[in-house]
Amino acid sequence: MSEENVKAPKEPLFSRKNKRLVTEPLDDNNPITIQVLGICSALAITVSVEQALVMTASVFFVLGAGNVIVSLLRNLIPSRIRIIVQLVVVASLVIIVDEVLKAFLPDMAEKLSVFVGLIITNCIIMGRFEAFAMANKPWPSFLDAVGNTIGYGLILVLVSVFREIFGAGKLFGVELFGDRIEGTGLYSIGYMDNNFIILAPFALFAVGIIIWIQRARNRSLIEDH
Repeated sequence: MSEENVKAPKEPLFSRKNKRLVTEPLDDNNPITIQVLGICSALAITVSVEQALVMTASVFFVLGAGNVIVSLLRNLIPSRIRIIVQLVVVASLVIIVDEVLKAFLPDMAEKLSVFVGLIITNCIIMGRFEAFAMANKPWPSFLDAVGNTIGYGLILVLVSVFREIFGAGKLFGVELFGDRIEGTGLYSIGYMDNNFIILAPFALFAVGIIIWIQRARNRSLIEDH
């Protein structure tokens, strides 16, 4: 039998290489803290955990489906129009997300408003299309989307938990420190919510601290990035 007829063994679905596609964006290659992408949504919608989770789910749908679609089309897309095709793919998926939110979560759609549409220009989305999906098969491209979305979502949730608790005194809308209007709980002894925490400048400050802690913990990240 000639070497041409010998098929190469198939790579396991969850090989070590594929597992790294999911785990690396969670820490040492995080899209927000290391690649410094998707900062706008980290600043704008992290005033509540609910908003952060919905935005993460929206990004997962767009990036997961988009990565697979672009990967399937990668050998058919002329190089000179690849960016246009990628924009058409992401715009179509964002329209689906926007319509679903308006239909089933109208209040959340109103809160997120323009930031759902801005997923189209999210550097994480276009970056993964161009850098990964255009050069890899659908399954690794999907895993890449999973890893980058989880890494993105972790930062959003971490920042939003802190901002919602100490900025609004709530978590998922539940009062944690008492009723501020009636002056019960901690409010009865003079506790006050820090309104600065729910402003966008604090979100930038919080993300900066996370970046500093992460790079201080792993000094090699400073040299690599």
